[in-house]
Amino acid sequence: MIRLHVNVDHIATIREARKISEPDPVIGAAIAELAGADGITVHLREDRRHIQERDVNILKETVQTRLNLEIAATEEMFELARKIQPEIVTIVPEKREEITTEGGLNVLEMKELLQVQIPLLQEKQIEVSLFIDPEREQVDASHQVGAEAIELHTGAYANAKQSKNREKNLQRLYEVADYAHQHHLQVNAGHGLNYQNLPPICKIPHLCELNIGHSIISRSVFVGLTKAVQEMKLLIQSATNE
Repeated sequence: MIRLHVNVDHIATIREARKISEPDPVIGAAIAELAGADGITVHLREDRRHIQERDVNILKETVQTRLNLEIAATEEMFELARKIQPEIVTIVPEKREEITTEGGLNVLEMKELLQVQIPLLQEKQIEVSLFIDPEREQVDASHQVGAEAIELHTGAYANAKQSKNREKNLQRLYEVADYAHQHHLQVNAGHGLNYQNLPPICKIPHLCELNIGHSIISRSVFVGLTKAVQEMKLLIQSATNE
């Protein structure tokens, strides 16, 4: 069964719009776990636009499943990750001006840095995943720097307007996932996924985990977080069993 990690960043986005104490992403994470989430994902950005260090520290103590901390490849963030010691660190690209992550990490350009930093994370018993575009050369580089997993960036598929482009991007995800598995990398996926475009993604070969946030939090406004998570879990189960 494909595991669902719920990203609670956008609960914090609502909180930070008023700079007050609610809604609390820590409470959201607990509700998501009770609803069946297999893990909790948060992105601690350098500009702290939503998730704060306070959130991550409490989540480390309260999450009952697995905590996946997304970070940029900077000395500050690597040091924080080693201090917090989540179960998983996913290294992602980050630009201050972007609304959300716009593409995959260029592992090829960061090989020297990652070859130093990844073992330091692993010494703390932290699994390391790299968020990459579905490209074989990025898989090769991810394997070479010692990551245990890759998270395939599904944005090109999710944002495609024409069915032929969507199918082309989907096929690319299938092929690269299989290639990553051959290199003994765990295959995860995420970005732009929702209740409508998810089913074909569940057919990705060797897919282990999905990271989904915005769509679940958006739906929770209308149906509640418990039901939103449960519906996504059922959708994954149904799509996997087809």
